[in-house]
Amino acid sequence: MNKFTILFLTLLLALPVAMKAESAKEKRDDTRYLTGAVPEVDGKVVFSKEFQIPGMSQAQIYDTIMKWMQERLKENKNIESRVVFSDEAKGTVAGIGEEWIVFSSSALSLDRTLINYQITVTCKPGNCLVELEKIRFTYRETEKYKAEEWITDKYALNKTKTKLVRGLAKWRRKTVDFADDIFMDVAVAFGAPDTRPKAEKKKKEEEKTTPSIVAAAGPIIIGNTDKKTDIKVTTTEPANTVPAATLTPATPVGKVSSDMPGYVEIDLKQIPGEVYALMGSGKLVISIGKDEFNMINMTANAGGALGYQSGKAVAYCTLSPDQSYDAIEKADNYTLKLYAPNQTTPSAVIECKKLPSQTTPQAGQPRTYVGEIVKLLMKK
Repeated sequence: MNKFTILFLTLLLALPVAMKAESAKEKRDDTRYLTGAVPEVDGKVVFSKEFQIPGMSQAQIYDTIMKWMQERLKENKNIESRVVFSDEAKGTVAGIGEEWIVFSSSALSLDRTLINYQITVTCKPGNCLVELEKIRFTYRETEKYKAEEWITDKYALNKTKTKLVRGLAKWRRKTVDFADDIFMDVAVAFGAPDTRPKAEKKKKEEEKTTPSIVAAAGPIIIGNTDKKTDIKVTTTEPANTVPAATLTPATPVGKVSSDMPGYVEIDLKQIPGEVYALMGSGKLVISIGKDEFNMINMTANAGGALGYQSGKAVAYCTLSPDQSYDAIEKADNYTLKLYAPNQTTPSAVIECKKLPSQTTPQAGQPRTYVGEIVKLLMKK
């Protein structure tokens, strides 16, 4: 058997494997990379997140951000990545970064692009805004692209906005993931738990469709177990970037509830991503009392979120300044009911034990209540 025959047979045997791999890629769920995943402001691509850190002064937040940015950009080990502007009085820090985004890597090939970006953080008492913009790509040393002409909805999605354009899909996915990674870095700098997969599990985790907490729609609060500070992370992307279909939980895994027929009790160490999504885009109702006919119900107009604090699952609900808060102030226990859009029965029910407030409520400001989750039920 000559060399050409062996080569032909090898390629022939490898073809089904390649076709299977390609088929798997085509079945990938790209929901979170579709419409709105790459936000634009006045025609420019700008990824942004607002972090609310009650109890921290502007100076404390500024110092934390400055230290984080210097260390984060220094990791790139090149002079092009550095802090280029800072104004402590105004609470502003800006830096430029240059690093690699790897699309795929194997023993025989390495597909990657160099990404250049600007990151700006504006610090204020109790919060900071992180913005990632002016994104540029350099591919194969000579090919240069701007984010605005490469990964936006106009170019990277098909005409019906239901699929990623094949040639640009990897660029859009990896850039969105890159932004999420930056924002998670910031959250961790303030003491939030790092929910990113471990290095050895990363490849398998990337194949899953459940997004990290920083990628979830709507407000997400992360409990800080070290500084006893609650960190609220909100996206500036519109809530409708998550299709309503994804907000109806799939059949959850758990034991059937004896108290509420049609619901199952969820392990609090493994809260499904659907519940996080509902917190951001569904309707959140606070119920106080056990007697159905004497129960006080109110909508958390300013939203809510889930997180972990001192190793325990907690739920946050926020009342707007114009809402009455007397009932929840007096309550020791209450129930949160999460309704998916256009639904009249709750998709999730969260029983909470109210925790003492760590901050003094301010007149005319929203009030956030933190409750340790005693039981989480999801509709089957």
